[in-house]
Amino acid sequence: MSERERARAPTRPSTPTSRNRIVDQAIALAEERGWDNVRLHDVAERLGLSLAEVADEFRDLDAVANAWFARARDRMLRTPVAEPPGMPPPERLELVMMVWFDALAPHREVTGEMIGEKLYASHPHHWVPMIFDLSRLIHWFLDAARIRSTGRRRRLAEIGLTATFLLTLRVWLRDDSEGQEISRAFLRRRLAMADRLLARLG
Repeated sequence: MSERERARAPTRPSTPTSRNRIVDQAIALAEERGWDNVRLHDVAERLGLSLAEVADEFRDLDAVANAWFARARDRMLRTPVAEPPGMPPPERLELVMMVWFDALAPHREVTGEMIGEKLYASHPHHWVPMIFDLSRLIHWFLDAARIRSTGRRRRLAEIGLTATFLLTLRVWLRDDSEGQEISRAFLRRRLAMADRLLARLG
């Protein structure tokens, strides 16, 4: 096939299977050598792919990390949550947020390394997207938990939940307790405090 014919040939379609294989292999390599030592050409070689095929799926390693976090979000969004009055808001939030943490828990250390890489001083191009990603995640938590507040109360809920999430994330990254019970108890307390504060302000 000539170069001109190759250029006209259709590119291989993206599939969930191929994307998942790349993410899984990157995670496996990170468990061996640390996330900052993962290289996409090594991922490609392990999978028997060309580097171009990996690039068709992910623009860079940070995009692979984003796909890993997207898995946790998708699992959380598939979690059934009882509508009021079946479960009060703090309990619903605890449920969906812990599903997110539980999804990442098998590779918690690697997950922490991914976050650290995003925050690295020489990666300012990751900082602004992280802010928007965090905001979207908080909105997904609220939607998944069926929190129906609006207006000022909704804005206060977003601010309080963002602080609660970041504090819990810090605890979770060091949590080696069975079933992540330390993180779960911390999150429960913080959500109860935020709920009481919101009630006073609301």
